[in-house]
Amino acid sequence: MNNTNKTDLGLLVVRLGIGLSMALFHGWGKISSPERWAGYGANMKMFGLDFFPEFWGFMAGFAEFGCSILIILGLFHRPATAMLAFTMLVASIYHLSLPEDNPNSGFSGASHALEMMTVYVALFLSGPGKFSLMPGKKEE
Repeated sequence: MNNTNKTDLGLLVVRLGIGLSMALFHGWGKISSPERWAGYGANMKMFGLDFFPEFWGFMAGFAEFGCSILIILGLFHRPATAMLAFTMLVASIYHLSLPEDNPNSGFSGASHALEMMTVYVALFLSGPGKFSLMPGKKEE
């Protein structure tokens, strides 16, 4: 197995692991609970977006579930990773802005979102690799 195949296989493993984890453990609970969308979306008030919180809650669930499925498949890879990186940035800012007495506040609360944002930026830059349904352009 040459180095290119190893790199592409490594990207597939990361896409599968991170994609399944985010979709199942974070996204599914949001996307499958419309009654909770307003609660998730209400957190956008800190950015001055205090209108239609259901939409913002749905978008968080869509990013975490829908975009994760796209990443797993290697479809629309860069838009999906960009949307997830932005979602993780918002989550990081949210956790960093919580009052200190909240157990999810500060860097310990934001660390997972910051780590995931780093992974999504790296995936954005690397592309999906050749083991995807929509592989990137081949380098010449």
